[in-house]
Formats: sequence, structure tokens, C-alpha cells
Amino acid sequence: MIRQNTLWAMTATAQAAAVRGGEISAVELLDRHLERIAEVNPRVNAVTQLLAEQAREAAARTDQRRAAGEELGPLASVPFTVKETTAVEGVPTTLGSARFRDLVAPADAPPVARLRAAGAVPIGHSNMPTLVLAGMHSRSELFGDTVNPWDRSRTPGGSSGGDGAAVATGMAALGLGNDSGGSVRIPASFCGVTGLKPTTGRFPADHRVLGPDDPGPASQALVTDGPLARTVADLRLAYEALAGTDARDPRAVPVPLYGAPLPGPVRVAVVADPGGRGVHATVRAAVTAAADALRDAGYDVREVADVPRLDEALEAYGRITMTEFAPTWPAVRKLLGEGGDRYIRMAMEKTPPANAAELTKLMGTWLGIRRSWAEFLDEFPLLLGPVFTEPPVEPGLESRDEAGRERVAEGMRLCTVTSFVGVPAVAVPTGLSHGLPTGVQVIGRAFREDLCLAAAQEIEERLGVLTPISARPNVPGPA
Repeated sequence: MIRQNTLWAMTATAQAAAVRGGEISAVELLDRHLERIAEVNPRVNAVTQLLAEQAREAAARTDQRRAAGEELGPLASVPFTVKETTAVEGVPTTLGSARFRDLVAPADAPPVARLRAAGAVPIGHSNMPTLVLAGMHSRSELFGDTVNPWDRSRTPGGSSGGDGAAVATGMAALGLGNDSGGSVRIPASFCGVTGLKPTTGRFPADHRVLGPDDPGPASQALVTDGPLARTVADLRLAYEALAGTDARDPRAVPVPLYGAPLPGPVRVAVVADPGGRGVHATVRAAVTAAADALRDAGYDVREVADVPRLDEALEAYGRITMTEFAPTWPAVRKLLGEGGDRYIRMAMEKTPPANAAELTKLMGTWLGIRRSWAEFLDEFPLLLGPVFTEPPVEPGLESRDEAGRERVAEGMRLCTVTSFVGVPAVAVPTGLSHGLPTGVQVIGRAFREDLCLAAAQEIEERLGVLTPISARPNVPGPA
């Protein structure tokens, strides 16, 4: 017997199975999530625009289809949140900015459409830093601060922090964020859930905001939409739904979801301190625990000296992105609200834009770094390392001063370089330390998300699932 008042605490996999099997109705499932949002969101502030009416209509249609004997999708009526960057038909895509509060989307973005096609239901937009540019912490001009449900003195991470907090507290079973340097993986790790950054080109996307113009090449290559979930099995369901092609995105390629099995035990390289710049003891312990879990599962786990060309990759990432961004900065900074320009302004002061000749050379460097990583991952199909080299930090540290900005940039360095290279990665929890979640990421060869998910599943099976949690301020605990 399924308890109605805890439907929101079930995994996405179990929720969909219960709806398909007629054990619960889609409307019942939706209503329990709406009640959970009403209870928790005033304390956490993760859901920004609640889509209750649209979601109820979608759930009612699901119930009608089941009653008519139609086959329901793998994510039948599973509620998901959508980051404020990503279009949901008929709803403003605000990017957290007051300037865009009335920017109503004419159609679903490709990843929203794909999740809907699998049966999932968007239940609300989720918070993020203003224009995704105001910092790592999910504080927007339009909606304010999102709270880390484990400890309100820590950031939930970002820029997909609203999704991380919503999924962790049971307000939604899935979250849809995006990642260009850790923006899915960091909130997943800080909130104690799982997150997937796919290979560039695995999921179709459309990141146009105003009018028909696409963003520049760096934004096209670095930003990938990705799901957050409470379990790896749920993350896998979302991965299967999101992958594929779409006419709106010629970059998306029809690569099989699952590759050929690798011979012998899969080799895993372990780097707890990328670049040798220092790592917190709790983060090192998390990497060790995950490595031990993979050894127990039969993987060939080996510590290696370092990842390829880290410093060079970080420098190239900064120069290329700042060069692309510089021409629009005078107009964009006016949209960020009071103090919202500090994070990018400090980055631009440190990293001046490149001239044409320098940029041409940097594009060659980018390809060379990708080649070096492909060669590394040819020897080691998986890499295990930290998501962030510190425990969750205080909100707004990266925008406080230059030292804070540098500390956060250093902390996310493995996320940054793997986004630059375009390879897939899965963030997975490893436990708790001093009341805060710990976690790691499993990085793989291009288009081998399946290898990352399989390894993350082994870690989860041995180290456990942390969420959903109660979201009582400063008091973590089971829901």
C-alpha cells in the first residue's frame, strides 16, 4: 500500500511505475508535490514560478490516457523543475532578471519537450543567479536567494541551485538545469543529489534568449543541459529521455545511448587534487570512499599523477569566454541588478579579451587539449575526482572580493576543465561530513555516459542515498 502523503518522497522511477500501474493517479501524484512545495518552498525558495494549473491539466490528461488503455511513457507524470534559463511554453523565461519578467516563451525548449514526450510534467521554474552571470550562488535579482536545505549558512551551489534544492527536498523528482563549468554538478554535490553533465552534442538544446540570434561559439560548445535526480536510476531515466536529435539543434548527434562493453575490468584513474593546488580533507575522504566502492565493484582503480593540461585548459577557457563576452558587457552589466556585476567584472579584470590572432591560436589550443584528454581517456575510460575541492561554501563568496572569486574558481577547477573538453560526468553523493553532503564526479569518454552512470550506480549502492530531506533550517534529517 502506497502512503498518499509520501508520494513526493518516492523515486521518479517508482512514481512513474505507480502511475502506469494504476496504483496512484497522476493527479494524486501532482497534488502531493504541490503540497510539498507549499510546505517547503517558503523556507528554501527554490521554485520561482509555480505551474500548478498547467501541471494539473497535464496530469489529468495522463489519467485519461491510462483509463483509455494507452501506454504511458517511462516518466509518466513525474514532476520536474526547469531552470529559469530554459523555455517552458506559455511561461516567462526570466533568467532571474526583472527586465525579462514578461518574456513569455512561445514553445518548450528541446529538453523540456523531450521530458514531456516521456510523460514528465513541468511543475515550476527554479532559481539561479541573475542571467547565470551574477556568481555561483543561486541568488537572482527577481527572486532572491535559494537556501541550501542542509544548512542555510551554505550555498546550494549554482547556477542550477534551485533545481538542486528542489530535488533534494522532494518538491520535484527531477530537475532540468544546465552546465558550462559545474552548474549542474556543483548544486547536485552541495545538495546531496545526483547530476549529469552530458557530452557536448548528446542532448539537443536551444539557448537563444532574445530573438533569432544564437550565442557565440564558446557558449555553443560549453553549455549543456543536464538533469538532477535523487538516485542514479532516476538520472538514467532522464538521460534516456533527453538524448537524441532535434531539428532546432544541428549540433545534437544520433549516437547510441549505450556503447559496447569494455574488455576486462574498466580502468578508473583517480585524481583527488587536480593540479596539486590543495583539497579539503573531507573532499579527499569522499574520493577515497568512492574509489574503494569501485574497487569493491570490480573496477581497476589506480591513482594517477594528474589530469591532462589543467592549467593550460583553465587559462584558455577564461580567455575564450571573456573574449566572446566582452563586446556585450556594457549592456549586460546594467541588467544584473545592484552588485550583480561583481563576479564577471572581477573575472574580466583578471582575464582581458584576446585579439583576433590570439583567439585563433586559442582555438587551436582548445582542440589540442581535447585531443590530450581523448588520449588520456583512451587509457583510462573513467576518471574519478572531486566536484568541488571544498565543502559547500558560504553564499556569495565568489562575488565578495578577488580572494573569494579565486577560491571558488579553484574549487570548481575539475568541473571547468571537463566542460571545456566536452566530456560527460556524473556527480554522485558519498555521504555526510559535519552535517553537509559530500560527493564526487565520475568523468568518462565522449558519448559514454553509460559508463559514468554505471560506475556512479556502484558508488551509490555502497555509500547510500541522502535525500529527500526535511529542509528544516540548519537541521538535516530524513523526510
